[in-house]
Amino acid sequence: MEIQGLPGKLLAELGPAIAAGEIPEGAVLRIEELEARFGVSRTVVREAVRILESMRLVASKRRIGITVQPRRDWDVFDPLVIRWRLAGADRAAQLRSLGSLRVAVEPAAAALAAQCATADQCRELSALAVELTVTARAADLVSFLRHDIAFHATVLRASGNEMFAHLGDTVGAVLTGRTEHNLMPHQPRAYAVQLHREVAEAICAGAPDRAEQAMRTIVTGALAELATELDARPAAQPLARPAAQPGEQSGEQL
Repeated sequence: MEIQGLPGKLLAELGPAIAAGEIPEGAVLRIEELEARFGVSRTVVREAVRILESMRLVASKRRIGITVQPRRDWDVFDPLVIRWRLAGADRAAQLRSLGSLRVAVEPAAAALAAQCATADQCRELSALAVELTVTARAADLVSFLRHDIAFHATVLRASGNEMFAHLGDTVGAVLTGRTEHNLMPHQPRAYAVQLHREVAEAICAGAPDRAEQAMRTIVTGALAELATELDARPAAQPLARPAAQPGEQSGEQL
């Protein structure tokens, strides 16, 4: 999710600063100070604050101001919160947590999808598996990322579990963030594409055990490769905020 206009520009400043701890827990912001600092209207500030409140990053009270909330209270599944945290100093911990979430959820979702997927969802998964194959061979990395996000979101929806389905945007934010921060290979790997085909085929064949195993191989492999990549990087390496928007720059996805 991208917020457009002036509220979006203000969020692009405040959100990453809060997520990175540059504006620390307990800090109190004033509407008039934000107006002056960023040169925007009170309406723009209030809209940006409303969005931050919906993410539980801040709480606004009369005669007190806008208070940054403890990290434990944040909506950690919000795609923008994920994006901002991935641009901060705790990126490695965030990626490991999200990778573990995928390992816990996506194999179970694939097994359920093999029992619950509609004919339309099966056709969509089959088509996406083909698109992943085509775009991988063509090294069309932008399209590959888009289809990969759609594939995993479709599996989650096809599970018939509304809780799993709600995680589609979260998984999409993870895939995008790993790409933005150069934590993926530059070329889609043939075995990863083949595993996606196996997931689609198993779901469409109504084979929950096969679907679960193929998806488990995907997400556990992704987590292991991520750990290897993170461990190979110097601990003091700067964690710059991404310049590109999601989908504008991409690499191989699992």
